[in-house]
Amino acid sequence: MGRGHEYERNGFEYQREEDVVIKKYRQRKFIIIAIGVSILCATVLGLAIGLSVEAEEDYSGAPHSVRVERASQILRNYPLVDGHNDLPWQFHVRNNNTVYGSINLTVGWPDVHTDIPRLREGQVGAQFWACFVHCNSQYKDSVRLALNQVDTIRKLVSRYSQDLEWVTTAQGIEDAFSAGKIGSMIGLEGGHMIGGSLGNLRSFYDLGIRYMTLTHSCNTPWADNWHKDDDGESYEFDGLSPFGELVVKEMNRLGMMVDLAHVAHRTMKDAIAVSRAPIIFSHSSAYEKCNHNRNVRNDVLPMVKNNRGLIMVTFVNNYINCSDYASLDNVADHIDYLKNQIGVDYVGIGGDYDGVTNLPVGLEDVSKYPDLFAELLRRGWSPADLEKLAGRNLVRVFREVEEVRDRLARENEAPFEDLIPQSTWKNSTWTEPCWTSS
Repeated sequence: MGRGHEYERNGFEYQREEDVVIKKYRQRKFIIIAIGVSILCATVLGLAIGLSVEAEEDYSGAPHSVRVERASQILRNYPLVDGHNDLPWQFHVRNNNTVYGSINLTVGWPDVHTDIPRLREGQVGAQFWACFVHCNSQYKDSVRLALNQVDTIRKLVSRYSQDLEWVTTAQGIEDAFSAGKIGSMIGLEGGHMIGGSLGNLRSFYDLGIRYMTLTHSCNTPWADNWHKDDDGESYEFDGLSPFGELVVKEMNRLGMMVDLAHVAHRTMKDAIAVSRAPIIFSHSSAYEKCNHNRNVRNDVLPMVKNNRGLIMVTFVNNYINCSDYASLDNVADHIDYLKNQIGVDYVGIGGDYDGVTNLPVGLEDVSKYPDLFAELLRRGWSPADLEKLAGRNLVRVFREVEEVRDRLARENEAPFEDLIPQSTWKNSTWTEPCWTSS
C-alpha cells in the first residue's frame, strides 16, 4: 500500500474520530439540556404540588365527612393520649373488680363509655386509666383500696393484651402505638391514697403510677382541694403545706407527673412554684369559658406556660358549659381559648369518660375523638398542631419529667424521708414512730 493511501486512510480515521467526538459532545449537550429541563419541570411541579397540598390543608370549608377522614389520618400518624378515663372504677362498682368474669370488652359494654371496639373507632393511641377511691376512705383504708384498683388496671391490660400494652415511659407510648397497641398507664386520682406517706408514694411509683392528682374532692392532710375556692375563706393550708411541698419534690425526684386537676386555686400556684418539672391538669378546662372551680383560671395560665406544663381539656358538661348540657362545639371553644391564650404546645385532651354521667352532645363515648378533631380542622387548626394536641404535648411533658428525674439522680438527690406532722393527721390512731434498742 502506498503512502498516499495511508494518508487518506489516516485522514479518514481522523475525520471519523472527529465525528465521534462531535457526536459525543452533542449527546452530552442533549443530556445536560434534558436534565436541566427535568429539574425545571420538577421544580415547577413541586411548587404546584406544594401549593396544592397547602390548599388541601385548609379544611375550613370542607364537608364533615372529609374533615373526619383527614382527622383520622392525623390520628393514625401520632397517638392520641387521653389523660383520664375511669373505666376501672366501673369494674369496681359494677363488677366487684372482676375483670375475668362475664364482661368482655372486645364485644362491647353498652352501659359504659369505653370498650375495645369504641377505643379503636375513636383511634385512642394511649390512655391514662384512673386509679380512684372515694375520699371517705381517707384515714381508714384508702391505701388498701387503691392497691385493689391498681390490681384491677393491671388485670385489665393483661386480659386485653392483644389491644392494650402496659406502659411506664414516654418512649413506651410511641412504641406501643407503633406496635398497633393502646398504651396503658395509671394515674392516681387523689393524694389521699398515699396515706400521708412518702414511702407509699414511692411504692405506687414502683407499681407503675405515672401521675398523681394532689387532691380529689377533699383536702389531704397537706393540700387544699377545689371546694375550698367556693367561699375563698376556708383554706386549711393556704394551698400546699410544707409537707405538701415535699410531696411535689419527691414526685419530681421519682419522675411522677404532678397533676393539678381537683386542687384549689392556691394549691395550683403553690405546686407550680415548687415543682422542678412540668405539671399537668389531667382533666380540667378553661375557667374563663366556664366559671367552675375545677377549671384553670387566667392568672394560672401563664404559669403553666412558663412551667412548660399541660392543660388536658375535659368533656364534663358542668366544667364545659356550667350546666347539665354541653356540645362538642363548647369543648372546641375551650381548646381554642387555651391555644389562643398560651399556645398550642400547652393543650391536651382528658375526656373523663366513665367518671361522669353528663357528656357533651357529639362526644358521648370514646369513639368520638375524630369528630372533635374534624371540628378543629374546620376552625383552621393545622395537622401539625392537631398532633400536638393529640399526644405530642403530653409525650413532651412526660419526657421532660423523666429528664428532671435523671438529672436529680445524677446529682444524688436522696429520697425525702420526712414524716407528716401528727397535728395534720386527723380522725386516726396514727402515732409517732418508736424504736427499740437491741
